[in-house]
Amino acid sequence: MEHRLFGTAEILRMPTLMLRVLIRWWRKLFRHGILKSILIGVNGHSLQTLVIRTTSLTIQDRGSKFSNNNQRVGLKGRRFSFYANNVKVSFVKQKVIAIVGPTASGKSALGVFLAQKLNGEIISADSRQVYRGLDIGTGKVTKKEMGGIPHHLLDVASPKRQFSASDFEKLACKAIGKIAAKNKLPIVVGGTGFYVDSLLGRITLPDVPPNPKLRARLEKKSVEQLLAMLQKKDPGRAQTIEPKHKRRLIRALEIAEALGTNPEPKTEDAYDVLWIGLSPEEAALKRKIRARLLARMKAGMMNEAKKLHKSGLSYKRMKGLGLEYRSLAEYMLGEKTKEGMLASLEAAIRDYAKRQMRWFRRNPDIKWISGKAEALRLAKAFISE
Repeated sequence: MEHRLFGTAEILRMPTLMLRVLIRWWRKLFRHGILKSILIGVNGHSLQTLVIRTTSLTIQDRGSKFSNNNQRVGLKGRRFSFYANNVKVSFVKQKVIAIVGPTASGKSALGVFLAQKLNGEIISADSRQVYRGLDIGTGKVTKKEMGGIPHHLLDVASPKRQFSASDFEKLACKAIGKIAAKNKLPIVVGGTGFYVDSLLGRITLPDVPPNPKLRARLEKKSVEQLLAMLQKKDPGRAQTIEPKHKRRLIRALEIAEALGTNPEPKTEDAYDVLWIGLSPEEAALKRKIRARLLARMKAGMMNEAKKLHKSGLSYKRMKGLGLEYRSLAEYMLGEKTKEGMLASLEAAIRDYAKRQMRWFRRNPDIKWISGKAEALRLAKAFISE
């Protein structure tokens, strides 16, 4: 006998014994880390509103077996099934397109293009664009640039408060569920590799609680000292982390202290993902970075920083936000001249782009494309599989 996870009403109509079996197996999957979240919708017959974050694994327990049959189900991705007491329960591995690459490479424009062509919606994966008011400095997509495409995970947090990768993963998972419920294609666009990989399952966020004593001790050290410590404890993470981002350095050291190292990539994605990468030629990227920086200054990036400070954002917190806001805070505090600020900021952005590429190059599944036409061809083939 076969039962698929349909709408809530259908679940409630299941025989009590069968429902108990399902609940028992859901618990097993959660405990084994195979199942991350369940969204049960109302349009059950097409499985349009079922989103399961799961992986392709087989486990044996008391004679029952979890297996996957690797069937394709269009936009909904792969179907997975397990059997318990002769009851078959089917899951769907959601299809997602991820567009990654360094800053100033054109990810946002490509995301909008594909969303328009493929009936998609965009989830922004940028660690600073989640903050309200950080618009010009982060290059946040404007309403006009959105081209009528809904964008998720923009302006969801106050810049006065910390927003973690865990916070991002929770909200982004919900966004994927909402997009899938409308029978649309989720498209993740962003350059914060840690956010993208944690959301799509390439890494597991470490379950390491805050260590107040360690944090207090590390807070007294300079970013140079923290980076040197991380290079000794976890050289791999030290290569990809923003070297002047004190909060991230402290968190990385906190994780390394507890686990010995930061999470490494896994071999199985949580979703059925098409990875598309943008990698402009180095000289061209440098020109784009410089032109964009000057354009942002002309657009009022300095006034934006002053407005943020006037609204209560401390210079210390502004520095903690990194890159543009750190440099602008240094200038407003009189620590740098305008010319010195722009020169150091441009160099910092170039370095950041290099770190982004080092991070993404670790992912062998990324298809590095030459333009929009190739991206669209790959995406259409992915959807039709």
